[in-house]
This record gives sequence, structure tokens and C-alpha cells, in this order.
Amino acid sequence: MAYDLRDKLVIAISSRALFDLEEENAIYDGQGLEAYYRYQLAHVNDPLERGSGFRFVQNLLAINGQFDTPLIEVIILSRNNAATGLRIGRTIEHYALPIERSGWTAGTPVTRYLDAFKVDLFLSAYAPDVEEAIALGYAAATILPQTPMHDVESDIVRIAFDGDAVLFGDESERIYQEQGLEAFIAHEREHAKEPLSKGPFFKFLKTLSEIQERFPMERSPIRTALITARNFSTHERVLGTLEAWGVRVDEAFFQGGVAKYEVIQAFGADIFFDDQDTHLIPASEATPSAKVPYRS
Repeated sequence: MAYDLRDKLVIAISSRALFDLEEENAIYDGQGLEAYYRYQLAHVNDPLERGSGFRFVQNLLAINGQFDTPLIEVIILSRNNAATGLRIGRTIEHYALPIERSGWTAGTPVTRYLDAFKVDLFLSAYAPDVEEAIALGYAAATILPQTPMHDVESDIVRIAFDGDAVLFGDESERIYQEQGLEAFIAHEREHAKEPLSKGPFFKFLKTLSEIQERFPMERSPIRTALITARNFSTHERVLGTLEAWGVRVDEAFFQGGVAKYEVIQAFGADIFFDDQDTHLIPASEATPSAKVPYRS
């Protein structure tokens, strides 16, 4: 019987998001594809350094040991070709990551294979692929490559989300951008009993919640946080939306315009998802961070 991915949480990640390939990518940009391949083959036995998505993937795969049947699947999905995959494969072995599946498209857009692999979340350092994945309805984000690597292994995976344009749609955020804070607060209070629309990461959060429900709340191997720039005066609509969806977040922070990065670091996030650089860039100095390029 074929291995079935439909009952797994499937994370597809590019090789450049998982490992530090910035030097190699500079060779590609400056000298072209042939020089890039020659360099990779010449260094096939040299393990790559950890990339921005490494900590998230490592800790996510580690919690498989808490299930009778592994529920987490990580797949390398890369625009590289199979020859380059030799170095990636040996680096995976070097770090003892239990990754058994990969796809190498040799320049073909990887998004055409997301459905075939039943992907729940796609992470890449290549923004055009992420933008196309979002347009196709997948949870996807562009990893910020400048994050310094902190080797933090844990038996709990901590995931932090922004609200509007990530978990929720961006209708309310657009009111804030176009009409200002007072109009935004008035709108949210007026519609407090109406659930917000579903954003690109709704299905991913729903799948995480279903895994969390297998455990007593205090012993779940996945912990989530909503970290939003919203004022607390708009909390009723946000929390009511999560209740209506039947999902949970373990911690919620309504920052009211205060910078997010210190709360994200205190939470100990293995990854943080937001749609705005003003939050992502400071956060990425200590926390793996990824941009959700979503607009309705």
C-alpha cells in the first residue's frame, strides 16, 4: 500500500530555507547556473550550515516521537536539480533529520507539486514561489535569510502568528490603513459578534489545533501564540472568531502598537509569521521569521 500523506501535517520547505545557501546563491546570481552546479558538486561532502527554517523543522520532527504513528512530514521541495540534491541529502544525514521525501524541479515552479504532496505549509526563501502558493490557497511564507541561528532543541514547538492578513483576512487591516485607527476600532466594535474572514493560515492553524486536541492542554507538544498589533479594545471579535472556528491559540497578546519582537522572543517562538516587514525585521534578529505576502 502506498504511503498516504493525507492524514499528516505536511511541511514543504526549500533547501535554501532549511540550510544556509546564501554563499551558493550569490555564485548563482553572479556567475550563473553552471558555476553554481560545479561549486555544489565540488563541495558535496561539506555539510551546509543551518538555515532560518532549521530550528522549526528540527523541533517539529522531534515531536513525532510522542505519537504512536508519526503525524509530521517534512518534504524538501526545491528548484535545484537532483545533482545538487546530493549535497542537501548528505547535509540532512549530517544533522540526522528524519526527512525521507524530496522533489527537485530543476527550475520548474515548485507550486505545481504542492497538491501532489498534500502540503499544509510551504516555506521558501524565493518570494515568487511563495506568492504563487498564497494565490493558489496554500499557507506559505518567505523565510527571512538573515536570521542568526540559535541551536535551540526542544520537545515543544512554539509557533507565533500575526492576526490580520495571516490567520484572518485583511479587510479590517485595510480599514485601518485607509481610514485610521479610530475608524478601525469603531468598525471592530460594531462587528464584534461577526467572525472575521479566514486568512491564508487558517487551515494550518486548524490542523495544529487538531493535533493539540490529542493531548491534555498542559502537555501538548505544540504551543501557539497570537501576537497582534491590535488594541485590546478589539479583542472580542478576534477571540470570538477563534471560538467560532473551533480552534485555539494558547497565548494571545494585543500589543496596541507596541513593538512585537520582545514578546516573540520571550514566547520562545521557533518561527513567527507576519505580513509586515516592520514587525518581521526586528523579530528576525533573534527568532526565525517568515513573511506572509497576503492581500485579498
